Amino acid sequence: PSACGGPTRVTLGEERAWRSHRSNAGGHTCLPRRTAGAGSLTPGGERGGNNAGHTVVVDGKEYDFHLLPSGIINTKAVSFIGNGVVIHLPGLFEEAEKNEKKGLKDWEKRLIISDRAHLVFDFHQAVDGLQEVQRQAQEGKNIGTTKKGIGPTYSSKAARTGLRICDLLSDFDEFSSRFKNLAHQHQSMFPTLEIDIEGQLKRLKGFAERIRPMVRDGVYFMYEALHGPPKKILVEGANAALLDIDFGTYPFVTSSNCTVGGVCTGLGIPPQNIGDVYGVVKAYTTRVGIGAFPTEQINVSPEALRTPWEDREARQRCQGWGDIADHFVGLPGPLAFHRLALTKLDILDVLGEIKVGISYKLNGKRIPYFPANQEMLQKVEVEYETLPGWKADTTGARRWEDLPPQAQNYIRFVENHVGVAVKWVGVGKSRESMIQLF
Repeated sequence: PSACGGPTRVTLGEERAWRSHRSNAGGHTCLPRRTAGAGSLTPGGERGGNNAGHTVVVDGKEYDFHLLPSGIINTKAVSFIGNGVVIHLPGLFEEAEKNEKKGLKDWEKRLIISDRAHLVFDFHQAVDGLQEVQRQAQEGKNIGTTKKGIGPTYSSKAARTGLRICDLLSDFDEFSSRFKNLAHQHQSMFPTLEIDIEGQLKRLKGFAERIRPMVRDGVYFMYEALHGPPKKILVEGANAALLDIDFGTYPFVTSSNCTVGGVCTGLGIPPQNIGDVYGVVKAYTTRVGIGAFPTEQINVSPEALRTPWEDREARQRCQGWGDIADHFVGLPGPLAFHRLALTKLDILDVLGEIKVGISYKLNGKRIPYFPANQEMLQKVEVEYETLPGWKADTTGARRWEDLPPQAQNYIRFVENHVGVAVKWVGVGKSRESMIQLF
């Protein structure tokens, strides 16, 4: 499920389905315990929506996924979008159509959608933008959302006024009545909000018939997957750990749980069925939008840092050194990784020296935790360890032995400090650029 980090998505199938993605966000990937034998399932998402995404390169073709599980490329796997995901149906089909032009075929025959997943409406997206404008006007800063309607949809869900896939596919007159009430509620809160209620309902009715063959009772679907014929089950996480609404840099977070617990609540997988948990982390740190970023680097010469990093990013991002202190000392419970995939090592190829944040100090004293309060987090002093860079091109490396000694030392340094083995190292976008160490 894509719910490990943001949306929860699941792929029943081959484990390799995830390994080539070059995500801009950290996240996690889970293999529930029942993984022996043939067959596969990829729960494409457990939490979140189309605010986060993965770029996947297979056989020279580059696919962009936001709601669709990355495993949808695998023709031998079944992909599943879980109940914790919020789904914008126009966005789902637009995403599918774009990837069809790149070679994705018969995806609708391999995709299952939970009937309990909540719906993102166009007015949720409009409200998302209005709220950002309000924050900027009132506080002088916004959260930096993607304006995809994720937060407002989870607000409707928590307020128990949201609408789910099962509602859309049931009595459409009842659905229409509840949709109108929800739309009017938002208009009462935002007087400038314009909603074409009849137009949106007509469009939603069309989408209902398109998705009907894909919708299943998600809880029973996962139960069958876990207790039926043996298969590999891969849960895909999207958003980074520090965007988790409970454990992240609140309020500059997403609106769901993107740490490992989201697998249980976003898919209905029991805790005892979770097997290996793989953390997907970049070799340095980035973040989009506003919020504390202790290791951020601002006044650095373009040739040293910003140019090589920013040129690879699809969106403008703040860049910084790797921060071991925040992810692994401050959040040991919510993360709990068994192995790591360290990606984008090649971005560091041009640097003569590389720093890693290993601990935080507050008021001159080292603190063994990640501060919850943003004002406090802004004041921390980062203690760095400086390592020599390798100043060599790693993009052609395909084995551990192909990496420069300094790059190998950097990876071992990370392993030793976080206490988790690095199983994969990424040196490029393609699947072939993932070096498996063991």
